[in-house]
Amino acid sequence: MPVSEKTLEELRKEPDVQLDLSWLNPPTEQGMQARPGRRGLTLEDVEKGSYGQIPPETTNWNMRLRGAAPLPNARRIGVRWNEMSQSWAESVMLLYEEAQARQWSSATDIPWDELTELDDDVEMAMCQLCTFLNQVEFIAGDVPGRWLKNISNDHYETKLFLASQIMDEGRHLDVFRKRALANGGGLLQGSGGAIGILYDADMVEMTTTLHIGGEGAVQSVFRMGELIANNEAEKRIFRLAAQDESRHVAFGVMHVKHLLETQPWRHDEIRGYLEGRNANQGNGGIAIGGTNSEALAILFAKGRKNIDEGYMMLLAARQKQFKELTQRLRVCGLADLADDMEKRRAAFLAGDPLDI
Repeated sequence: MPVSEKTLEELRKEPDVQLDLSWLNPPTEQGMQARPGRRGLTLEDVEKGSYGQIPPETTNWNMRLRGAAPLPNARRIGVRWNEMSQSWAESVMLLYEEAQARQWSSATDIPWDELTELDDDVEMAMCQLCTFLNQVEFIAGDVPGRWLKNISNDHYETKLFLASQIMDEGRHLDVFRKRALANGGGLLQGSGGAIGILYDADMVEMTTTLHIGGEGAVQSVFRMGELIANNEAEKRIFRLAAQDESRHVAFGVMHVKHLLETQPWRHDEIRGYLEGRNANQGNGGIAIGGTNSEALAILFAKGRKNIDEGYMMLLAARQKQFKELTQRLRVCGLADLADDMEKRRAAFLAGDPLDI
């Protein structure tokens, strides 16, 4: 049935809509201009005027962006923390910008064609280490993700950094899986891993156990890459992973440092998190044994025939891990815990069971 001319005229009429253009005159700061610097247009370059005023405490419980006009009927979401100290680190903007500038691809930035054929025991040792690191990086990526919704958008810089960390960890688990499967070995023995971190009840607990403890220990392993790698492909993997891990550890140290400077009464709480994960056990930093330690000893020695020498090198590496941990604790304000760790370690090396 054809449409009548009268109907067509009705359809052509403009709808009677009352426009609300009040958003054209918002109660927010206007006229700010940012200019890119030597590193391009960074977060710090746009943190000007009211947009750069980071509130120590916030009542922004919804998705409103810092500096944007509030919506009166906005509903609350899962924000748990209104205090800046719960999630902030002084270096967070710089660390985020570095993360953006130093992204890399496991597909194209690793010289996979330089993988060399290895003795069976060395290949299997590398695959065992990669299996362990693959699992570790799954956990390190899963954990920060659960806290993003709890951080207010008034402190969005931390959310950006943690998102970049998740991307880093995804690339790590990707590259270590590829290495395990690319040269004739395969995935070997899985482990329980630090799954307790998945159940941390607070972001500060997560930071101390994941970033300062777990990520710091993994960073030390990555730094051993020049010693345990067998070719340029493996060396590149460890170098690139180490630069990412350094950012994660730096965030954790600076976060806890900021927290203890603004809320010093939480010192014993932070110490308790580390003690609860055995991060302060003096002998734990130099313990030898287990599948992954055996794999590392073989890699250090370039074969199982010289495994005794490999274990000596592993012992030195564990001692280095221990020293790096105590240094991180001193920087973030836990010098007393570092002192106690060193005393227990000295007692352990001296064979004094009463002081361990």
